[in-house]
Amino acid sequence: MLIDPGYIRDRIRTVADWPIAGVQFRDITPLLQDPKTFRVLVDCFVHRYMDMNVDVVAGVDARGFILGAVVAYELNRGFVPVRKKGKLPFHTVAEEYELEYGSATVELHSDAIVPGQRVLLIDDLVATGGTMIAAAKLIRKLGGEVFEAAAIVDLPELGGSKLVREQGIPLFTVCDFSGH
Repeated sequence: MLIDPGYIRDRIRTVADWPIAGVQFRDITPLLQDPKTFRVLVDCFVHRYMDMNVDVVAGVDARGFILGAVVAYELNRGFVPVRKKGKLPFHTVAEEYELEYGSATVELHSDAIVPGQRVLLIDDLVATGGTMIAAAKLIRKLGGEVFEAAAIVDLPELGGSKLVREQGIPLFTVCDFSGH
């Protein structure tokens, strides 16, 4: 399904100086609030992946859960959450990474991925790439193959999409904020 990336980009709110001074936060909640826009966004991902032999969808905490779970449901596949440290109740594997404005750790249940599974990794945006790369490392530790990572937004000036691709992870984004 082809959509005009501007349709989605124009509906993303920019919040200056949040969560810290100097950060231009790209808020996707307006995409979710409007039923038509939310459907167009979900359909964009569903149509892209419906014939790609996805075994499981992994969504990155927390906004990646929203889109990832809906896409998994529409593809009739399971969903696994990649969570912030300390949020999962069972045995986990962990990976630390750098953010645009600090560092963090993500975890995945140790039984979330079966070796050989083709995993679609979804988050809301790619900034520095740290979160997506850390999530992909967790999936690979468990024997899964991240056949593609996907996000609504690319912030190319932060270099994350380039780093993700340099890790051998194909990346699809709906729109970007280069020069915005």
